[in-house]
Amino acid sequence: MPRESGRNDRRTRIAHLAARLMAEDGIEDYALAKRKAARQAGTPDTRDLPTNDEIDAELRTYQQIYLRGEHDDRLRQLREIALRAMRELAEFDPHLTGSVLNGNAGKYADVDLQLYTDNVKAVELHLIDRGIPYRAGQVKLYAGADAQTVPLYTVVDDGMEIQLTVLGTRELRGPVRTSPEGKPIERARMPAVEQLLAQIEAVSGRL
Repeated sequence: MPRESGRNDRRTRIAHLAARLMAEDGIEDYALAKRKAARQAGTPDTRDLPTNDEIDAELRTYQQIYLRGEHDDRLRQLREIALRAMRELAEFDPHLTGSVLNGNAGKYADVDLQLYTDNVKAVELHLIDRGIPYRAGQVKLYAGADAQTVPLYTVVDDGMEIQLTVLGTRELRGPVRTSPEGKPIERARMPAVEQLLAQIEAVSGRL
């Protein structure tokens, strides 16, 4: 029992340190945050690190205790930016994903959108036609067991980067993951994001 208790205490401490790194330093990569937190905790053995869900729980607690007003303002701003982009790109059935959706966005979080279309080139043409500057790249995702390398466009609104990942409409029928064993990426359409933004505004007394 003492050994199990020590392991749980170690996991909790690493989860707390990782959450603080994500909240204060803007680290978005869970694996990187875990490694840095383990080093800070003096735990070279990385076989028993906390899960992403455990870190998310600690991150929510940290933000509520130490960054509540600042975090709410930041999250409101990011969701407003997300909604503007979703309205601009409505023809591509945009879905919000990532930390701006789940509420854990740190100081330097980007807005992550997934776009769905049977003509992936149409997204780039849309940006060109409207004179929206962008950077083009690629990202690997998994639909089922199949790896796909899909277009990724980065645009900027109000100083914030928006990552646009372009997928085929058939990928709406099943989960999309960042790795074969990973959890499905949570995603939400515009009405759900509007509701989330309204909830923040109601809590802050702005409605």
